[in-house]
Amino acid sequence: MSIAYTPWPESFAQKYRKKGYWTDRPLLDLIDNAPHENIAVICGEKSFSYRDLCLQSKRLAIYLQELGLRKGDTALVQLPNIAEFYVVFFALMRLGVAPVNALFSHNKMELTAYATQIEPKIIIASDEHALFHDGAFFNTLSALSKELQHALIVGKSEWAETLENILGSSTSTLLTATPSKADEVAFFQLSGGSTGTPKLIPRTHNDYFFSVRRSTEICHFTSATTYLCALPCAHNFPMSSPGAFGIFHVGGRVVMSPSPDASTCFKLIERHQVTVAALVPPALALWLQAAPTNKTALSSLQLVQVGGAKLSESLARQVPDVLGCQLQQILGMAEGLVNYTRLDDDLDTIVTTQGRPMCSLDEVKVINEAGEEVTVGEIGELATRGPYTIRGYYKAPEHNTKVFDSEGFYHSGDLVRRNDKGYLTVVGRDKDQINRGGEKIAAEEIENFLLRHELIMHSALVSMPDSMMGEKSCAFIVPKIASHGMKSLTLRKYLRGLGVADYKVPDRFEFIDSLPLTPVGKPNKVALRELIRQRLQLTSQLDKTL
Repeated sequence: MSIAYTPWPESFAQKYRKKGYWTDRPLLDLIDNAPHENIAVICGEKSFSYRDLCLQSKRLAIYLQELGLRKGDTALVQLPNIAEFYVVFFALMRLGVAPVNALFSHNKMELTAYATQIEPKIIIASDEHALFHDGAFFNTLSALSKELQHALIVGKSEWAETLENILGSSTSTLLTATPSKADEVAFFQLSGGSTGTPKLIPRTHNDYFFSVRRSTEICHFTSATTYLCALPCAHNFPMSSPGAFGIFHVGGRVVMSPSPDASTCFKLIERHQVTVAALVPPALALWLQAAPTNKTALSSLQLVQVGGAKLSESLARQVPDVLGCQLQQILGMAEGLVNYTRLDDDLDTIVTTQGRPMCSLDEVKVINEAGEEVTVGEIGELATRGPYTIRGYYKAPEHNTKVFDSEGFYHSGDLVRRNDKGYLTVVGRDKDQINRGGEKIAAEEIENFLLRHELIMHSALVSMPDSMMGEKSCAFIVPKIASHGMKSLTLRKYLRGLGVADYKVPDRFEFIDSLPLTPVGKPNKVALRELIRQRLQLTSQLDKTL
């Protein structure tokens, strides 16, 4: 049994195979074909060789096989930045079980949505997450998802089996399962879309393996590369651009960091002689602040990759002098297309653009509202198709008709400008989405939660400028009654009580009598963004006069 998804047309599939982009190999080959004696992952005081990853993932796969998991089944996985994330991932690959890798910051709302969509047979989680301190939330999920029968906990647990027990026990059972076919769904990634329901992105072995291989070529990863995984390991960026999977492909080392904060990362860089790190702009800003007093710690660092959100030119220009290494900008999307500045690009290109597509068969259009391509230098929406860009979200036919056109181009919602060399510069979004330091927030989703509140008549979530995060979120609230008594603190508690992830909870609440409207009667978010900008500016001016 295989998982249904929107395939590439056969003529395109043949072209990608003929070009050598699709090689019909499973993602499992990333570790199975690596030099087994090399260290693959360093996590705290533990080191895992490629042999360890292979043996432990096989042992876990045997256990899951004994539970009855089979090719075509799905799993819901939520783990922090630990080596076990990769053990679990490759164990599932051995069985042909496709996981959704939820972010560790996700809460009840997101996990419930994922479980409802994929009907997982098992949930694999960490005892560090509050939802899995006991079995209550698992019981809630299993009542909603008829297929969910098993739970596995990384860490300690009194209500579920633990990974430590499985890996520490012996078995005489043979692994008889095989990976899913290379043109079938290997796993799901998460969309940062603008609508209320999280969209799932089906990635095949063929398309994802190519993205990893090509990325390592562009970024010059080798077996001598030591990569710091400081961003959430389930994100597409630290997984495959080139990320940990790129490191596995060339036999290098991944050093796990629990967070991207400078004090933690600088110690890891010095201790393990890290050569490459990947960051989002807010984390880079903090590194730049801390670096002048930590020059020695960063002496091994050769490359810092920055993506996930627009990087300001002023910050970008500081990297070579302050961090003492090269900068590479990346514009990527979990749906596929990845753009890189090249390591031999001139400095102006590196600091003013987010790169160009990574392969010759990446088809990119910059279009206006009428769907017509704009001229070089003009702003338009980025649309793309190619050998690793999906042709449709999972079980989302209505949404697919809105974002995929009749020719198979994915309309990203990113507003970009393309120069005469094909390099793209991001200038904004045309979707109703907030990019909070690389974490995408769908405005509609939070607005709908706010509208459940008995005292709220209307709500509108917009972005507001922030020097550190790039954007933060501001919720404009129209109360039902004048004497509503609502406070920002109580509304934050209300949203958290609904299971909304912390990063999605609005940073600021503004109470107004009515929402400004567009000529067609929709909330005028342009006016609201300008209103909060003015209020923030006024507050700043008042602070300076005090």
